[in-house]
Amino acid sequence: MRGFTNIFRKEFSVVNLDKLAMFPENTKVTPQLMVESGLIKSRRKPVKILGRGELNVALAVEANRFSQSARQSIEAAGGSAMEIG
Repeated sequence: MRGFTNIFRKEFSVVNLDKLAMFPENTKVTPQLMVESGLIKSRRKPVKILGRGELNVALAVEANRFSQSARQSIEAAGGSAMEIG
């Protein structure tokens, strides 16, 4: 195999907004809750929330990273997006 392999690449567990819509209103969605509900496999990789889909409920979402569209959609639905360490 030829080419460049970036040894500093950071891999994320990715969750889209349409998957977060399954939680009831005003739920605090943490990475641990995502593991328990089966959205991600483990907490070894940092979690990134992407903006695919619709979110119609207000959620307090905690993740390592957010795409700009995901952050805007969460806040437009009345929720909050908080980045954790």
